[in-house]
Amino acid sequence: MTALLHNETIDVLLNRRSIRAFRDEPLSEETVATIETAAQHAASSQYLNDWSVIRVTDQERKDALAEIGGQPYIATAPALYVFVLDEYRNMVIAREQGVDVDGDAFTLKNSYRFSQAQNDAVLALHAMETAAESLGLGCVILGSILNDIPRLIELFELPKYTYPVLGIAIGKPAQEPALKPRMGRGLQFFDDVYNSDPAFVTRNIAVFNDEVHTYHDLRDPNTPVPTYDVQTANKATDTSVLERGFDHAAAQGFDLDH
Repeated sequence: MTALLHNETIDVLLNRRSIRAFRDEPLSEETVATIETAAQHAASSQYLNDWSVIRVTDQERKDALAEIGGQPYIATAPALYVFVLDEYRNMVIAREQGVDVDGDAFTLKNSYRFSQAQNDAVLALHAMETAAESLGLGCVILGSILNDIPRLIELFELPKYTYPVLGIAIGKPAQEPALKPRMGRGLQFFDDVYNSDPAFVTRNIAVFNDEVHTYHDLRDPNTPVPTYDVQTANKATDTSVLERGFDHAAAQGFDLDH
């Protein structure tokens, strides 16, 4: 295996892990300003800046998020953010510039812009996460907040042309979990064309199964965990995710069929 180059940035990225227990210490104003500004410096498709973030400080809303996500630690996170894709602001700008935002010519509501705004929100969140971890903080990305999208929209009074993407909890770590193993590079990086040989996948996943099994055994040998392939198969038939699709996007004004 080729040796890796190292610097402070690379080491932060290589050592990222999800932190779900935080010390009861607030973040300084300087820390908050730094990680929020780092998020703003992420790439943005066509310079539309089509994402926004809600910093959740109200305890009742934090409790509600923890209930939606089914994860009590969300309510105690020192810093809690919800990232949303946001074409509302751009709609207002376009309307002020004379665009008929109720007509067919208005394309900020369509699938391409929705997808790109979602991408931009994720890029900004990742920049915030990396900045926070570089300062010695711990983070966990919260996809679980999408368990109840209508409630999330109501909770944060999200207007038309906005849509929740992900949450992130940040604080000083109160735990030090082991690094999860990553599958072999060859399973995810290809030269020139995608390797779709099923035998290649099966052969290499068998190796990864052993690494994942060892990881879970070291964490808690008394709690058996299915192998990676079994976990994946179980998730492939998990019908609960059907409630988290983009069906609610139409109620927010988006037309994802075009």
